Amino acid sequence: MASILDQIKRNALPAGAVRSAAKGSLPVPPAEMVEILVYLTHNPVFGQDAKLTLASWDLGVTSEIVKDPAAPAEVLGYFWMEENRRPALMPFLIENPAISETMIMELAGTAPREIIVMLRESPRARSSPAVLEALTSNPRVTPQELTELQGGGPTESELAAASVPVGEHSADVALAAPAAPDQPLGESDPETDAAHLEWIKQYESEVAAEEGKEYRLIGEEIETAEGEQLEAHTPASAVEEQITPAPVSDHLALAAMAAQAKRVAQKERDRKITPLQKISRLGAAERVKLAFLGNKEERAILIRDGARIVQSAVLASPKLTDPEVETFAGAKNLAENVFREIARNRRFMKNYHVVRNLVQNPRTPLDIALPLVKMLLVYDLKGMQHSRTISETIRKMAQKYYKEKALSGGKTKD
Repeated sequence: MASILDQIKRNALPAGAVRSAAKGSLPVPPAEMVEILVYLTHNPVFGQDAKLTLASWDLGVTSEIVKDPAAPAEVLGYFWMEENRRPALMPFLIENPAISETMIMELAGTAPREIIVMLRESPRARSSPAVLEALTSNPRVTPQELTELQGGGPTESELAAASVPVGEHSADVALAAPAAPDQPLGESDPETDAAHLEWIKQYESEVAAEEGKEYRLIGEEIETAEGEQLEAHTPASAVEEQITPAPVSDHLALAAMAAQAKRVAQKERDRKITPLQKISRLGAAERVKLAFLGNKEERAILIRDGARIVQSAVLASPKLTDPEVETFAGAKNLAENVFREIARNRRFMKNYHVVRNLVQNPRTPLDIALPLVKMLLVYDLKGMQHSRTISETIRKMAQKYYKEKALSGGKTKD
C-alpha cells in the first residue's frame, strides 16, 4: 500500500484527510508526519496551516529528526532556510553531515549574532578553514572574535593545498597562498631577471612594434607636467635656503651659487614628478622591463598601458602578487584582453577571489565569465541574484546554480 505522502502527491487523498495532515493530526510516526508537513508547505490551499504546524512542532521530537543524517533532504532544507529557522534546532543541523560545508559557509557569512555564537561553539565549524574564513567576513563578528578566528584558524597556504583548478567539476575553489611581499624598485633578483630576458626573447618583435608609438593610458587621461611648469612652481625659499651666501663681487662664488640653485631646482622637479609621469616618458621596451622589475604601484599603472604587450608583461612578472591579480580581476578600467589572460593562467585561477571577481566584474567578457559561475560558493551566488552591477545573463546563471547548490549540498548538476 502506498504511503500517505505518496497518496497526497498523487492527489489520491480526500481533502479532509489532507487538512488533517496539514494540522499534524494523522496517526503516523513523527518523522513521517514532519516530512508530510514539509511537502504540504507548497500546497496552495493547506500550505499556511502546514507552516504553522511545523513552527509549533515539539522541539525535542524535531531535534531528533534534524540530527539524523538519513533525514530527507527536503526536511533538513526546510528548517535550514532563514524564513523557517528555529534557533534551537540550528546546533543539530550544523553538526549534521547531511548539511554540506558550503551551506554552513553561506550561513557563516550572513548569520545573526545568535548563530555566530553557535558556529563558534560548533566543533564542525571550528574544524573547517573555509567556514572560519566565511565567518570572518561577517560584519556582525566583533573585533575580539575576529582576532580569535584569524589567530586560531589555518593559514591561507594551508587552504591553497586543497585548491581545485578551474575546469574540474568542483563546488569550492580554495584560496591561493599569498605571494611574498613586493620588492622595492631597483632590487631585482636572478629569477626576475631571467624571466624578463626569456620573455623579451619570445616577444621581441611585438615589443619592437610598439617602440615610437605615443604613450596611452587606458581608463584615465595621462598627467602631463613640463619641466618649465614645475620649475615655475618651485618655491623660491626652497632654493634660497640651500644656497651658501657669498660676496656679490666674487664671480666664482656666484657661479657656484647658480650651479647649486640649478641642482636644487632639478631635485625639486624630480620630486614632484609622479610615477605616472615618469612612465609616460619611457619607451615600450623600458616599460616592459619596468613591468618585470618595478614595484606594485608601477604595475598598477602599467596594467592600464595602451600597449597590450606591456599589459602581458605585468601578468608575466614573477613579482606579481595574488592580491594584485585579485584587484585586476575586479577592476573596471582595464582592457578586455587583461581579463582573458588572467582567465587563461592556471595559477591565477586557483585563487577563488580571482574567479569571483571575474564573474562579478561587468567588464569581463561573457564567454569568460559564464563558465566560471558554477565555481562560485553558495553565499556568493545568493548575493549575485539581485545585483544590478552584473549582466542579466550572469544573474540568471547565478540564480540557477544557487538553486542547484542549495538543494544538493553545494554541488552542481553536470
